[in-house]
Amino acid sequence: MANEADRRCQFYVCKCFTTDNIFLEDYRLHVRFVSEQQLRLDYHILLKKLGCDTEEQFEDVLNKILQEVDRRRRLSVTSAERAAAIKDMYQPLYPHVYYLQESYLSTKLKQIVQYCRSSGATEDGLSDLLEEEAAPRVYHFPVFEKSFCEELVEEMEHFEQSSAPKGRPNTMNHYGILLNELGFDEGFITPLREQYLQPLTSLLYPDCGGRCLDSHKAFVVKYDMNEDLDLSYHYDNAEVTLNVSLGKDFTEGNLYFGDMRQVPVSETECSEVEHRVTEGLLHRGQHMHGALPISSGVRWNLIIWMRASQERNKLCPMCNRKPSLEEGEGFADGFTKQSKDINTSCVLT
Repeated sequence: MANEADRRCQFYVCKCFTTDNIFLEDYRLHVRFVSEQQLRLDYHILLKKLGCDTEEQFEDVLNKILQEVDRRRRLSVTSAERAAAIKDMYQPLYPHVYYLQESYLSTKLKQIVQYCRSSGATEDGLSDLLEEEAAPRVYHFPVFEKSFCEELVEEMEHFEQSSAPKGRPNTMNHYGILLNELGFDEGFITPLREQYLQPLTSLLYPDCGGRCLDSHKAFVVKYDMNEDLDLSYHYDNAEVTLNVSLGKDFTEGNLYFGDMRQVPVSETECSEVEHRVTEGLLHRGQHMHGALPISSGVRWNLIIWMRASQERNKLCPMCNRKPSLEEGEGFADGFTKQSKDINTSCVLT
């Protein structure tokens, strides 16, 4: 389990962050961009098949990519500026929700965690306490009490309506809030990951870093009939992901899961998973998935991408190459530079 020394560690981003997995919303396509020549060579035929027929349309794609690359290059600076501005100008509606309390957690989750901490805990024993979905190694369980979900959603709506600056969670979600900028990391997300989620992931996902999660990226996303309705098929920049449905009133919008990202789409059958308010879906970050459209109402989800530097230091999950690192702010993208003198074995403590 992470300790104070872990949080003082310098975290890094992989340089591929500025070039890889750029989402073209108009064509529902992720691309890699190094230069215009490379883009034309790698994607011109595919883009034409998807409806990018004219040179003007291609130039529009290129301009959007260049804007996204520039945004990513400035991200750490602009994020720090937003966080400082939010701290200075935003008055929380419910200050207490920024600090994790056990009363916020469902009775079922506390029972599950108590079992995981017991000396005889096993993966099979834990699986008996969880609801496993049709998709392999995707688990469903209550995470929060409904009253807490309601207050958290009200806090997010209050912030959304304020004049404080806001950054989008990623290139696919246009409506949402980065929780580190709002001040949730230290008092809420980090203890949730360390004390309550890692006991589960240690038993369920030891093969993909579940025992040594040492950082995260947490955000909320919003689906609305007049905004984002759904989320395209994708994988996460994470070793393990928790996705919690917070509310409010909505219909449809279930998640669906395919196979791991290494498996071709042509060989994949997807399984639909109902996503109920207060409950979380726990899955491997590289498990391909998406969200079906809501048909009415507004839906908020809490997403926690949990990362294990020991795993991603070997191979970047986004570019599938040995990471080329540069310094980042906070948890950055979860990479570290390990000293040869440091014991990096994954253990559950």
